[in-house]
Amino acid sequence: MSLTIILIIAIILSVGFHFIGVYTGAKKTIWLMLFIMWAGSINIAMSEIKPSGYEKIKSVQGKFANTDALIQEAGDKISVYEMVVIMQSYQINSPKK
Repeated sequence: MSLTIILIIAIILSVGFHFIGVYTGAKKTIWLMLFIMWAGSINIAMSEIKPSGYEKIKSVQGKFANTDALIQEAGDKISVYEMVVIMQSYQINSPKK
């Protein structure tokens, strides 16, 4: 599943929760919940990957030029979002089995 699809689903769920909050009269509570949910999601996406993720990056490195460029661009500390982008690039370039 691509990041765009995940973001579209998250936005649709956010709008749905907003209308539930309007219907139940709990607008402030729903907005607080949405803010905390989005802040937590962004925090998780920007946090550093686990050591096993770096091993996966090393196994991917050197196979495709554009994937290597993304790895170089990410630097020493790779976030979860950068890992998703790198692996997506690798999957696009790798031959289908």
